[in-house]
Amino acid sequence: MSAERDELIRRGEDLARRCELKGCLTKSGFLTPAERHALEQAPGLRGARLCFRGGYPDAERTMAFFLPEYMEEEELDLAEHICCLRIRAAFGEPGHRDYLGAILGMGVGREWVGDILVQGDTAWVLCQTSVARHLESIDKVGRYAVRAEPVPLDALPAPERRVEERRFTVMSARLDAVCAGMFRLSRSECARQIAAGNVSLNYEECVKSDAPVHEGDILSLRGAGKGRIAELGGSSRKGRMFVTAEVYR
Repeated sequence: MSAERDELIRRGEDLARRCELKGCLTKSGFLTPAERHALEQAPGLRGARLCFRGGYPDAERTMAFFLPEYMEEEELDLAEHICCLRIRAAFGEPGHRDYLGAILGMGVGREWVGDILVQGDTAWVLCQTSVARHLESIDKVGRYAVRAEPVPLDALPAPERRVEERRFTVMSARLDAVCAGMFRLSRSECARQIAAGNVSLNYEECVKSDAPVHEGDILSLRGAGKGRIAELGGSSRKGRMFVTAEVYR
């Protein structure tokens, strides 16, 4: 386990203890998918009342909220914790990297900012409410003048995730076999990619070709994409296991 992951889990355990001892809501900053997965799997947090929110359904970056016993998930008012800024550029279309660079250049840490969704000349930036006022003052992204204004979370146009369903069979649910079927490569090529460190299982690099894959796992192959194991089970007449994968496009 890396030092960064150890520290993340220690912070999560501290937030859980504070929530329990003080009977109040505690929260993390915005987490990457890998960080979220690490907290979800941490043995010391399995009894915590924990939920993740990023401001809209299927957000990639999310905050971890530790709920006191008296609070249900439905009672969590996200608008108190997450703000959405709409930033419009004049006479240009900056990209995601431009917006992120401009925001970080204002002295705002990455953990204070969630997803940045860009459509043409407009970007919607999710951030913690404590830095929203500061980010409203942004006036330039890249070489373009911009203007920011807060908008309600429900005004955010949820991005459409395009998914291609792929079905195949494997002799066993090991990483090289599932990866080969998911990304339409030979098993030997997938084994080479795994050994080279180009394959991630649940957002962590995995170099073991025989690592077990389970339903719900996220696989990614550098240069080929990412997807989720939607269904795993049943067998063909030849005893091969059926797999249904969703590859993000």
